[in-house]
Amino acid sequence: MAKREKKETFRTSIGGQALIEGILMRGPEKQAIVVRAPEGLVTKVEELKLVRDKYPILGLPIIRGVVTFLDSMVKGIKALMFSADYFPDDESAQPSKLDTWLEKHVPAEKLQSVLVGVSLVLSLGLTLLLFMLLPTFVAGLFHAQSALVHNLIEGVIKIAIFLAYLILCSKQKDVHRVFQYHGAEHKTIFCYEAGLPLTVENARIQPRHHPRCGTSFLFVVIVVSILFSSLAFTQVEWQNLWVRIGMHLLLLVPVVGITYEFNRFVGRHDNMVTRVLSAPGLWLQNFTTNEPDDSMLEVAIEALKLVLPDEEGSDKW
Repeated sequence: MAKREKKETFRTSIGGQALIEGILMRGPEKQAIVVRAPEGLVTKVEELKLVRDKYPILGLPIIRGVVTFLDSMVKGIKALMFSADYFPDDESAQPSKLDTWLEKHVPAEKLQSVLVGVSLVLSLGLTLLLFMLLPTFVAGLFHAQSALVHNLIEGVIKIAIFLAYLILCSKQKDVHRVFQYHGAEHKTIFCYEAGLPLTVENARIQPRHHPRCGTSFLFVVIVVSILFSSLAFTQVEWQNLWVRIGMHLLLLVPVVGITYEFNRFVGRHDNMVTRVLSAPGLWLQNFTTNEPDDSMLEVAIEALKLVLPDEEGSDKW
């Protein structure tokens, strides 16, 4: 396992995701899940198999952003399910009708794949409902007389829903702990990028707001979608609700792809322009990260160590 002993700061491509009492870390070669279960730390390490390695066309700019986004969602859902298994619900609670139906009709060996698929569909469906269908419908109630004004209203509604969603989630007790692990992930990556030994003491003093966080990515997706909509609806019948919904769906792929490329660019540069562009996403992390305790930092450090590449520097952003 490579160790970085030099002191200068660099930017790593290693990223993570907070789980239920744990963290998923993803490096250039492996991904690791570490969960603080009641009986102690549980780890799971897997070699990364990227679909774009098999189909090089999926690694082209724009396309790779969409592929990476979907791949991250699938792996993230699987990791969440893995961590949730160590913290079962109250045994006295009755299983839901969906759980009962799935257990009855789906073979045990295929159950996890089906659950991941259902979770993915529900997640995407909720995202489309909250950030596409609902803003489009509500904006139509204002009966704006120009496409520019309509798009502005729709954009404000999207951002308001996004903020309200983050704030509401941050107030939930269980989610608060997940967001503490999110902060631990950021602090640990900052510690590694600074070339410091990976210890709780060194990680504790690092910032919890990271410029390459997924929260920033989602915010940029919303902003880019507003810009694309403003251009698209100067060319089509923008007052028709179903036309607008259809256009939003068509624009989803280029929006996600361009946002991914934007984040790659911003992540590789540190100047006044990129700092200004990163500022909104960093501010939003006030809601999606909390200060972790030392036990959470231990989990994050262990997860990061498990995905460090053998070749030093091969994880450079």
